[in-house]
This record gives sequence, C-alpha cells and structure tokens, in this order.
Amino acid sequence: MPVFHGVKGKRVKKLITVLLWPLLLLAAISPRGEVVGDLYRAQVPVADQGAGALAAASREALAEVLVKVSGSQDVLANPVIVSALGQARKNVLRYAYIRSEVSESGLEAQVQFDDSYVGDLIVRAGVPLWTANRPLVLVWLVMEDSTGRHFVNSDTSPELAAQVKAEFSRRGVPVQLPLFDLADTAALSLDQAWRLYGPALEAASQRYDVQDVIAGRLVALSDGNATGDWSYLYASDRLDRSVTAADPVEFISQGVALVAEDMSARYAVAPSISDGSGISMMVQGVSRYADYANIVAWLQGLELIEHANVERVSGSTIELRLQAQAAPAQLAAIIELNQRLTPVPPPGMNIQLSYLWQD
Repeated sequence: MPVFHGVKGKRVKKLITVLLWPLLLLAAISPRGEVVGDLYRAQVPVADQGAGALAAASREALAEVLVKVSGSQDVLANPVIVSALGQARKNVLRYAYIRSEVSESGLEAQVQFDDSYVGDLIVRAGVPLWTANRPLVLVWLVMEDSTGRHFVNSDTSPELAAQVKAEFSRRGVPVQLPLFDLADTAALSLDQAWRLYGPALEAASQRYDVQDVIAGRLVALSDGNATGDWSYLYASDRLDRSVTAADPVEFISQGVALVAEDMSARYAVAPSISDGSGISMMVQGVSRYADYANIVAWLQGLELIEHANVERVSGSTIELRLQAQAAPAQLAAIIELNQRLTPVPPPGMNIQLSYLWQD
C-alpha cells in the first residue's frame, strides 16, 4: 500500500472539473466513450527516495500528464510548458513510492497534480485541452516470432497484452482487447488480421460497439528489434503506418501514439473566453425527471462547460443555455460521444445544438 506525501490544499476551479459527477453518471448516460479518471496522475521510475530523484520524477510525471491532457507530444515544446516543467516539484499535489519490477532501481513514484493547476497551465500555454470523456479503442494485434503467428492476448502473450493496456493508459486513452472467444474466431481469422483486412476487422469489431479500432502486425526479430504495421480505423477513415522499433514495447508505443495524436486532433479544443451570451441547446424526448437531472449534471461535468442552465421545459423538451469555453461545433464533437444524445436538425435559428434523448 503506497503512502502518500506532500498533500497540498488548492481551490479547485471549474475549467477542469472534479470527475465525480461523470463517473457516477456513467452507467445512466452510456457514453460511446469512457471517462478517464487518472488524467492528472502519472507513475514513473525514480532512482531513489532523495529530493533530487523526486524532482526529476516530478518533471517526467508532469510531462506525461500534460501529454495526456492535451493529447499530443507537441505540448512539450511550448515555452510556457518548458518553464513549468522546471518547477514541477513545487506543484505536486501528492506522491507515493511503490515497488516496481520494471524500474532499474526497483522503485517508482506515483505523482498526482492538481487539476486546476494543470488547467491553468494549459490555458496560459494556449494549447488544446482534450476532455476526460474519450472514445474507447479496440485493439487487434498479431505477432510473429520464433513460434509462429498468434494473436496477442492474456493467454498467448500476457506481458505484451499488459503492455498494450499500460501504453494506452499512459496516453489517457480507454482501451479494450478482444475476448478471443468462438465469436471472435468465427468473425476474424488469423490470416485476415495479419493482412489488416479492413472489412473483416470492422465486422469482427461490431459486437464491441466501438467506433475506433486499431490493428497491428508485429514481427519480433531475433536481435530484439521489432517491425510491422498499424492500421487505425474510425468512421469511414483509415490511417496506416509502418513501424521499425527497438523492441516490441516501442512498436506498441508508436501504435498508441498514432491513435492518441489523431484522436486528440479531432476532440481537443483550445479553451476560449466566453462572450457571455452562451450556447443554446435543446434536448427532446426527455420524459423522466431522473433523465433531465442526469443530462444537466453530465453536461456540467464536461471540462469545457462552466454552467448548463435550464431556460425552459415544455413537455418532453428542455432548452438550455451553456456557458462554455468552446464553439458550438467543438462542443458537439464531445457531446456526441454520448450515445443517448442523438443529433437532430434544430427547430429554429435560435437553437445551436439540438439532440434527441434515446431512452
């Protein structure tokens, strides 16, 4: 059990909200994505428990947190961020040392930063913010090694399967590995997966109700290096990337980066100052008070929304005014991760966002 040190009390601002409400309402809202609950925490190797080692670990942890929150490695080149990394230890909310089998020292530091501090830093740097509500990604990975070709899962390659999950977690992207049961075997053959055959991959992925799928073929070479290809499928698009890496872990890391960088480009938003008039939103088909309350609370749990004020209730229709730090089109991409909020044409020019509640 890790023992936490150095807890600091700070006023939590609304820019990056405490994630309690979205987590509590996750089952009721049933989003296409998931709420990532550890965006502001990182676990990194540490040489020892000395002050210098902790300062170095704090810098590495803050860099990892900022990449997760922004979605891109590019954030680390921003001058404001570079300056902040040098002061990382002063802004640690809490930390704990834990034993590790992967660190050379046998020790890692779990470092937590205050969400309001990270949010303020993102705003001052002028870089995009990727909210905690993120799409789930399904991963099909086939490896060829000295034993032949096989799917990577917890039975065939437990360490590599764990590494897939760890790398996605490090970038703040929810991930799922296939069940590899009879249904998967019938839907997708090893040969089809190795060829990265899109139609078969999409058909086999339908049962998991995901929009984002990445498939990889990895050759583990005798000298320890790795080579292969990744294909990232979402909506009607496909991104392909060939990879040569120092080892299978780096190969996986590059596949995860392909997903995280592209996904954040679609969903990350540079926070802006609201003009005060707000964004008008209508939701139809809301027949129960519990649904009404859940919609309002879920909206206010999104980091870019300061307030979701109800202006009018008429039968099963509610009209809201959102005070937000993003444009309507940018908010729409995030709101539509909620599969119970289906976009419909607005009934008039005065409504900027319009949805049908799927009961």
